[in-house]
Amino acid sequence: MSRPNEKDQRRPKIEDVAREAGVSIMSVSRAIRGVDGVSPRTRAEILRIAKRLGYQPSRVAGSLATTHSNLIGVSVPTLFDAVFAEIFDGMRDIFIHAGMETIIETNEYNPARETAWIERMVAWTPAGVILTGVDHSDGARERLAAARIPVLEIWDVDPNPIDLCVGIDHRAAGLDMGRHLALLGYRSPAYVGVPHGRDPRAEKRIAGLRDAFGEVGANLAPEIRVDGSPSFESGRLGAKQALEQAVPRPDVICFLNDHMAFGGMMACEAQGLEIPGKIGIVGFNGLNINAVLPKRLTTSITPRKLMGATGARQLVARILGATTERLVQMPVELMAGETTRPRLSSS
Repeated sequence: MSRPNEKDQRRPKIEDVAREAGVSIMSVSRAIRGVDGVSPRTRAEILRIAKRLGYQPSRVAGSLATTHSNLIGVSVPTLFDAVFAEIFDGMRDIFIHAGMETIIETNEYNPARETAWIERMVAWTPAGVILTGVDHSDGARERLAAARIPVLEIWDVDPNPIDLCVGIDHRAAGLDMGRHLALLGYRSPAYVGVPHGRDPRAEKRIAGLRDAFGEVGANLAPEIRVDGSPSFESGRLGAKQALEQAVPRPDVICFLNDHMAFGGMMACEAQGLEIPGKIGIVGFNGLNINAVLPKRLTTSITPRKLMGATGARQLVARILGATTERLVQMPVELMAGETTRPRLSSS
């Protein structure tokens, strides 16, 4: 006697059609539903094979495909950060023009939470997935590779990405800033940021700063790690701790971002420390707050909106079957502002 589900197991599946046609499951789904993204010749071949195999899409599967075939899943650490908001802003028009819909999930810098989200997203068979950074669990990488879904990693770079990667070299950005500050004569640097391990990109920038100051025999100390979000208040508290703990007192403080740097400026001025005469202040990202500060921050300008647009174009092209560059590294511009001393005279 046959088991109840034995007949269903013998039915041809969409994977069978895709395998025989030499295309992706997504292409088979598009061909059968008559949507864009498959050439007329490929569509005719897929339909011929589906008919020969006797493949019939189920109503449930067809409903899911219709709902999610143009879906892009986006995972970001938090929505309360101008960086990720601006990156996504750069993506939005590209996806709208391409007829794609997006769904955003926050992982709060938690790798396990990101991995669980990836598992749920893959089950929906989206058109593509966007991940923040390049530091993911082995399980997440393996799951995405096996699913053969187009993946974009953004905001960091990796010579061996899961699929596509568009971002900046954070360690190089830290190294460039550290060397710039060393040339200005700073030898007692401190750092203020979030707890160890929370933000992998920040840790790479810190490594670059350490290496740069190490080249001139200086140590990046203390490293103040403040709980909570990288805000004005956490920057103020971190700067206060650095000024109280460090012996000798820091001659420059580097912050995780421009918002924290602004808070640090307020803490230094509250203690009567002239900027940059008595102490230097350095931010990161070139955020819009610089337009209203009384002194222009020394910072590293990152092309966040352009990065988002570039990444979105790469992903859409990949979804549509075009050949794309696997890795696109965006430039970082060091901006020497008014919160660090001018370059030392060579005379």
